[in-house]
Amino acid sequence: MKLGIDRLLEEDGLRRPLRGRRLALLGHPASLTAVGRHSLDALIEGTDLTIAAALGPQHGMRGDKQDNMVESPDYEDPRHGIPVFSLYGDVRYPTSAMLDSFDCLLVDLQDIGTRIYTYLTTLAYLLEACAAAGKALWVLDRPNPVGRPIEGSLLEPGWESFVGAGPLPMRHGLTLGELARWFVAERGLSLDLQVVTMSGYAPTGGPGWGWPLGELPWVNPSPNAASLNMARCFPGTVLFEGTTLSEGRGTTTPLELVGAPDLDGYRLLARMMNLAPAWLDGCLLRPCWFLPTFHKHVGQLCGGVQIHTDNRHYRHERFRPYRLGALLLKAIRLERPDYPIWRHFAYEYETERLAIDLLAGGTFLREWVDDQEATPADLEAHLAPDEAVWREAVQPFLCYP
Repeated sequence: MKLGIDRLLEEDGLRRPLRGRRLALLGHPASLTAVGRHSLDALIEGTDLTIAAALGPQHGMRGDKQDNMVESPDYEDPRHGIPVFSLYGDVRYPTSAMLDSFDCLLVDLQDIGTRIYTYLTTLAYLLEACAAAGKALWVLDRPNPVGRPIEGSLLEPGWESFVGAGPLPMRHGLTLGELARWFVAERGLSLDLQVVTMSGYAPTGGPGWGWPLGELPWVNPSPNAASLNMARCFPGTVLFEGTTLSEGRGTTTPLELVGAPDLDGYRLLARMMNLAPAWLDGCLLRPCWFLPTFHKHVGQLCGGVQIHTDNRHYRHERFRPYRLGALLLKAIRLERPDYPIWRHFAYEYETERLAIDLLAGGTFLREWVDDQEATPADLEAHLAPDEAVWREAVQPFLCYP
């Protein structure tokens, strides 16, 4: 398998249209070639292309910020002496100064296949801005680590945010290149969009089921995206960012486990099994205890649940992390009707709307959890039609069989 960046470096015909143009690279720590070289270094030092600037998304071009919602400043790259503009600092949307620095933007970001991952929103903003400014945008495509499965309700109109760029489900099943093609069509944009596709990529094949195991190293695309297991769990565990429960930040397995000091993992798992045993399929679940060293419940022993997909119990098509996360929330509400689940705080610079609603793309999930009479069948009836609509809608934009 070859990544988009490696094909660009190796194939003269691909680079030819870029010669003589001012280029910028949008990248981050996982923007690496197959031999582990950062794409910015490889493009500047290994080609005759003119890289005039770089842009960094959340967490920075070189991965300088560990936690969520920590801004990065603009700076000059110490190795190459070019400006590095931050798209997660004073601004989220590209400025005219950023756009004036290039004729064509190369996007080389490792996504993890979940709607709320902010690199997807940054891509959408750049597509809009480049279309308005007459700039070209090339996506150097990379794998979607969680492959083709689709899960979750479509983001509802009016719930757009920095963690919800458009009407996508939580697990969208596309690569960034495919998403770029969908965004251009969905928003009616007119620009020179090119996707440098991967060769030899099989998004539906095992054993990686989206991630080319044995070919590429796992390099954290964001500081807490520490493993393929995390990427698989993330569409469900990310919901807990909008709750008072710890999602494992401050441990060595963030977003692979969930808990709080006053919860009992054994009771929660038993309740989940009684409610919807099929939603627990495809993975190994176990009660666990952990003590966060920072973030929520720092220094307190938390009881909860850990999800494992890196073992013989993993069944790719049966594992449904969004439903699993929703079921855990429902189990907490039924076990502890008065438990303060929902966290009230400024989330991704939104101060009026609840974080859980921003994450879910509307109020339905929270209302379903809080409704003592609502059943898993009710949630299934809400999710399944949206998933079917999305599956059909994206067919024209797929680049890989």
